[in-house]
This record gives sequence, structure tokens and C-alpha cells, in this order.
Amino acid sequence: MDKITLPERPHWRTQAEEVGFTFADMHGEPYWDETSAYEFTLDQIETDLEDPATALHAMCREAVAHILASEHLMDRLAIPEDRRDLVAESWRNGDPEIYGRFDFAYDGQGPAKLLEYNADTPTSLYESAAFQWQWLEDQLAAGVLPEGTDQFNGIHEALVARFGEIFEEGSDLHFTAVAGNPEDYGTVEAMGWAAREAGMGAHYCDLDKIALSTDGQFLDDQDRRMAVLFKLYPWEDLLRDDYSAHISGSGCLFLEPAWKALLSNKGLLPVLWQMFEGHPNLLPAFFEQDVIDAMSGRDTVSPETAEAIARAETQLNTGHVRKPILSREGASVTILKAGKVIEEAKNTEYAEHPRILQAYAPLPRFDGFRPVIGAWIVGQACAGIGIREDRSRITQDLSRFKPHYIKG
Repeated sequence: MDKITLPERPHWRTQAEEVGFTFADMHGEPYWDETSAYEFTLDQIETDLEDPATALHAMCREAVAHILASEHLMDRLAIPEDRRDLVAESWRNGDPEIYGRFDFAYDGQGPAKLLEYNADTPTSLYESAAFQWQWLEDQLAAGVLPEGTDQFNGIHEALVARFGEIFEEGSDLHFTAVAGNPEDYGTVEAMGWAAREAGMGAHYCDLDKIALSTDGQFLDDQDRRMAVLFKLYPWEDLLRDDYSAHISGSGCLFLEPAWKALLSNKGLLPVLWQMFEGHPNLLPAFFEQDVIDAMSGRDTVSPETAEAIARAETQLNTGHVRKPILSREGASVTILKAGKVIEEAKNTEYAEHPRILQAYAPLPRFDGFRPVIGAWIVGQACAGIGIREDRSRITQDLSRFKPHYIKG
């Protein structure tokens, strides 16, 4: 894995405007950045990223069943009591999943380490699936990249196939996101594009325009019934929304399904470590209160958990990350080494949530930037990657998206 300086395409900004990539710059900073790209070998992609991501997703599905069988874990993940049946029923009914994104720390040398799983509403889909592929084709045509250069990117094709597996041709699907957010709309439109290519009808409606009929069905802004709804609105919010009381009786299939609330929650990380301690792609992780209790010698933590914390104590003391179980774009995250804060997110909007502690896996540094690898799961397999980099140790809302390629 290396970072290679490359010439930009002369007219990429015009191209971005033409295809509706309106968020190529955000917050006064470049978001899409093709002044350089990350180079991988085929073995790094297949052995270190693709196969582990697919295996981790299977482990996560095991974790869903494990969490649903434990009221204690449902409490730890702060799943509202009055919505737990909704989450459990979506799993028992086999409500289908479409996509998710693992975030990995990876330097090209050792096993990729799972930082978190964006399993419910991951963005950066359009730039991962489409715009970086166009970059590859253009740079090959221009001779900037040599013939035989490839990219790990079958994301769009996998989405098309996934929609075709789940729904009959001609089915009507609805897509929604918060109005006025170009990045969210780009993700939803990438989904709609794949659904249309699979032969579905794809209709968009702003989130705040969804209505409820007198007989309890969800309606779009043209009073059409929503039978299937892909919502770029996180379950942790939706489960606490008044509308969630109407989901079970609406007859509407939600994508992602309600059981994904268990995987998009950072409480998943200590559950995975409990179930698969020592797995090469996992970092030691525990609920913060358990660590506090174990270190204080209290008997409120189980002997098994106390022993696991003791085994990881040296690693946690060397460096760990404190994360709320619910947070986005690095908000309210703190990194500590030898008990001292070395980095802390300025955005603290999620600080009121319970927290986990996860052993610190530093991101590699290239030219002052630290990349995080986003491994995209479509269905139950890894279909491609996207890379964001940040000057900070905590990848936040000013990160940049970088293209990648596999050298021939």
C-alpha cells in the first residue's frame, strides 16, 4: 500500500457538475481529491481486505442473534424497550439487508483492524461506486495509469444484483433522506440508480414529506403507498421517533431493516470481542463501565468479562479510544495513550451516550494525512473499497475522499 502523486484530470470538476456530484467540495475544503491515489497489490486487496470483511460480516450476523437473546445486551446498546419487538421481528422475518461499510485501520503490512461498522446509513457510496471508477477509466485512457491497472470496485454491479435477488422486476421502491443534504441525496440516488437498473421503479421523497394514511400506511408526497422504503435516516433516531409506533402495522418493508440498529451501534464492538476474542481483525473492546468496575474490583462485572479486561489491560493502557455507542463522523471520540489525551473531537454532540473503550490502532500516515479504508458489504459479501483521509487521528467531517487502484 502506497500513496502515489498523479496529475488530476483537466475537466473533472465539469464532469462532477454534469453527473450531479455537487459535494466534491464541502465546508470550504476539497472533499474529492485526485492529486494522488492509494496503490495496492492484488494480494493486499483479496487477502487483507476483501476476505476479512466478508468474514467479519458473517460474524456480525452471529452477533445479532446473540444480542437479541440477551435483554442485558439490548440494555447496553440502549435499544428502546418499546421497540425491541420491532427489531427482533425484523430479524426473525428475515428482512433483507442491502449494504454496509466497515472502517478499517490498515497500513498494507498486517491484518486490517476493524474500527467500526457503518451498517445502517453509510454515505460516500456514490464516490466509491461510481466517481472513482470513472477516474480509473479516464486515467487509463490518458495513459496516466498503465494498462492492466485495476480497482477493487464491483459495488454498483453488486447493488444491482442484490436488488434483483430480493425484489421482482417491476416492483416499486421508495427512497428517502433529509432534504437539503447533497451528500445524503448522492447516496440515495446511487441506490435508486442501481434499483432502476435492476428493473425496479424507484421514487424519491424527502423525509419530512412522508405522511401516514388513515389506515396506517406510509405515503409519499404524491399520496402513493410505500411498500418498500430505503431510508437514509438512522435507526437510533427512528426508533425514538413517534412514527416508529406505526412501522409494524404499515406493511412497509424498511431498508436497512430494524435489526441493523444492533450493528450500527458501537456497542457491537465489545460484543464481537466477547464472542471472538483474539480474532486478528478485531481490537480489544469493552463497555467503559465494565472496565471501570473491573479496575475497581467491583463484582458488578462478570468474572469472564473481568478476566478478558485483565488480559487486554496492557494493550488498553498503552492506548485506547473512547467512543459513544452512538456517534457519527468521529464526534465525541477521544484517543488516549498512557492515560493522556492525544486527540479529541471538537464536536461533542453525542457525549451523553454510554461509551465503549477500544484498543488504539493508529492509522498510517502519508504526507500528513491518515487514511481509513471503507470496505463495502453488499448483501453478505465485500464488493469494493473507498478511502477517506484526514489530517486528524480521528476521521471527521472534513476528511477527503481518495481514489485507489490495484497495480497490474
